[in-house]
Amino acid sequence: MAKVERFEDLEIWQLAREICNKVHQIFETTSLGNNYALRNQMDKSSGSIMDNISEGFERNGNREFIQFLSIAKASCGELRSQLYRVLDRNHIDEDSFELLAEMVLLESKKISAFINYLSRSEYKGSKFNKQQP
Repeated sequence: MAKVERFEDLEIWQLAREICNKVHQIFETTSLGNNYALRNQMDKSSGSIMDNISEGFERNGNREFIQFLSIAKASCGELRSQLYRVLDRNHIDEDSFELLAEMVLLESKKISAFINYLSRSEYKGSKFNKQQP
């Protein structure tokens, strides 16, 4: 595994970005583009996944990172719920729903696994490294 130096190196951030782009594609190619309230909610929840991963990473401490990852995971649940609404209102077909819902569920599982890893890690974050005079 390569050393992670930037949030862009994180697989969970890369997947979150892909999800965000897929959600935007739905806005551009379906009738959802005209449902401004639901579209805006989905834009915010999908963006929240990638934004909270990046913000937590930049905090340079595992406890804070875990907190932001927890928020990102919650946004996965919010987005999955919104996908059901989009399906139920016939903005997308069953296949499109399944594909995106599976991606979001996978993201949620990967975030959970990463939270578990960070919780067990003895490394507490770069901001806790002792500075040498």
